[in-house]
Amino acid sequence: MNSGFKAHYFKELAELEAGNFWFRARNRIILWALSRYSPSLKSFLEIGCGTGFVISGISKRFPGLKLFGSEYLEEGLVYARQRVPTAEFTQMDARCIPYESDLDAIGAFDVLEHIEEDETVLQQVYKALKPCGFLYITVPQHAWLWSAVDEFACHVRRYAGNELHEKVCQAGFEIVRSTSFVSMLLPAMYLSRLLQQNKTDMNIDEVIGLRVNPILNKIFEWFLRAELVLIRAGVSLPVGGSRLLVALKPAMVQKGL
Repeated sequence: MNSGFKAHYFKELAELEAGNFWFRARNRIILWALSRYSPSLKSFLEIGCGTGFVISGISKRFPGLKLFGSEYLEEGLVYARQRVPTAEFTQMDARCIPYESDLDAIGAFDVLEHIEEDETVLQQVYKALKPCGFLYITVPQHAWLWSAVDEFACHVRRYAGNELHEKVCQAGFEIVRSTSFVSMLLPAMYLSRLLQQNKTDMNIDEVIGLRVNPILNKIFEWFLRAELVLIRAGVSLPVGGSRLLVALKPAMVQKGL
């Protein structure tokens, strides 16, 4: 049994995420990070690929890249295979990744917050990457943003930056870049959480964050485009609804050298 996600949610995601400002902005920052830090990668695994929205964007940006996608629930892979028929998809538990020093890069985009044993997942990712391979992570941030929305998304935590850094380093990685994003919209996020405080499982909309007024959707996306300009220029934003982290598996050091 899986408590980390709801299978019926994949249908909602497949219908709404391509038009939602947050998913579109997250794809842009992921694609920028991959282009910036792994421009020559040949193999990439996305853990928790869901409906394949991210991996679809990666396949277009990196034609010829050997792509692997995994998902704990088979229901999500139905949509992912339709979106990216050239990728290799498999049902997989991220706590037991069946690769060892095989992959150039691995991504886990809003996945770790669903898994109690996040440190185990990071250790498994480290094992699966080649020396000098890269890990790319996005996670929701700030415990004070916790609300019923997180509960319905089956989150077990929202991260603090230091907490994520410590867990990634303990797994053996070196942090290359870490920045918040969705920073300019933080006041709106906080207000939204306040309005959701008194809602229960009987009256909350599970996909409320995906249904945005079209005008607001465009305005929010413009703000997140502006954030990406800052991040590309080297600015690491201290606070934000989400965090991007890029980490490196160091090259093996031979004994006696």
